[in-house]
Amino acid sequence: MTKKKRIPKGEWGYFKSEKKRRMIITAVLFAVPLFIFFTSWIYFKTRMTIWTVVAVVGCLPACKSAVSLIMILKCRPLDETLYKKIREHQDRLDMAYEMYMTFYEKSAYIDAVAVCGNTVVAYSSDPKINAAFMEENAQKIIRKNGYKATVKIFTDLRPFLERLDSMNAHKESLEEGIKFTPDEKYPDLSRNELIRQTILAICL
Repeated sequence: MTKKKRIPKGEWGYFKSEKKRRMIITAVLFAVPLFIFFTSWIYFKTRMTIWTVVAVVGCLPACKSAVSLIMILKCRPLDETLYKKIREHQDRLDMAYEMYMTFYEKSAYIDAVAVCGNTVVAYSSDPKINAAFMEENAQKIIRKNGYKATVKIFTDLRPFLERLDSMNAHKESLEEGIKFTPDEKYPDLSRNELIRQTILAICL
């Protein structure tokens, strides 16, 4: 039986896969200290032992994992039909799917994002998104990392798909004249891929 590969962040199916993974990890992290606590209680006939302290301290990583699980449970998977529709327009573009972009003040669900040269466009079906805020702050993060990119978030699907087609048609001109020095940590990644990774870093 082949082991099912973990779906990386930015790929379709990530949220569904990550929810299962974090559930298992959280359950195991809670099970270990609870096992220690109840086993020592039964054995020593009292809770007043060093093993109780060990169990309590051992719950800290479990609690942290539980918070992570709660956050990911709030994220809805990208509808397969919508994913396939967007995927048809991806062509040569570097793209990421299924993201929950977070900042201290606000957060929002991002269905897809595309990167080409200094152009970053995204689509969000989140009805509560403050697109202007998310654009501004995502752009700040990208530029702080050394990439002079402009971010645009669409809340309507059609203009987003049209922009993807336009980016594909003008890909060479969008990337022309941009100086790029490969990152020593990620020598195999292109500039577009590094911008994509920067965006993923501010998402759950």
